[in-house]
Amino acid sequence: MKSFHTEGLIEAGCDEAGRGCLAGPVFAASVILPPDFSDDLIADSKKLSHNKRLKARELILKYAKDWAVYQLDNKVIDEVNILNASFLAMEKSVGKLKITPELLLIDGNRFRTKLKIPYKCIIKGDDKFYSIAAASILAKTFRDEYMVKISEEYPVYKWEKNKGYPTKEHQRAILEHGFSPYHRKSFHLKSQLSLF
Repeated sequence: MKSFHTEGLIEAGCDEAGRGCLAGPVFAASVILPPDFSDDLIADSKKLSHNKRLKARELILKYAKDWAVYQLDNKVIDEVNILNASFLAMEKSVGKLKITPELLLIDGNRFRTKLKIPYKCIIKGDDKFYSIAAASILAKTFRDEYMVKISEEYPVYKWEKNKGYPTKEHQRAILEHGFSPYHRKSFHLKSQLSLF
């Protein structure tokens, strides 16, 4: 895991959470860490347990020079599609930073932005750079907490467990109870559900 991509530049790692979900918003985070930052607790959020993610988040919030999280709801996702919504959420999270980065490190192989900041797309970036891993942890933990909160409104979908992802239980609940106002209509649910 690397502490920076280009020596001497202020770098922000960017990542999102919730792209493959049937319900709920997409969350994106941007994190600027000190250039000499390293800690074994910071890793790709998907590889950490829930408790480790929360400990890692405390560490990030303590040591980050700057960080921001932004969410776009399912209505925007339906309007612009999930890929564009992910790009937009990352762009908006960068826009919320108080420190202007000189380089963005984007997790993945594609990005589009109106920002006038150079960027590098890094495949599996959350395995390679601390700042991207930190962004993945913030996006994931803040989104998970949001999904737990809205699951109280619609307990039948068990979002507190599946976080809006297409588990069999979640798909069965959609078949039985229909869609909630938080579900994404643009996701090809019908073809998924007919397979189910």
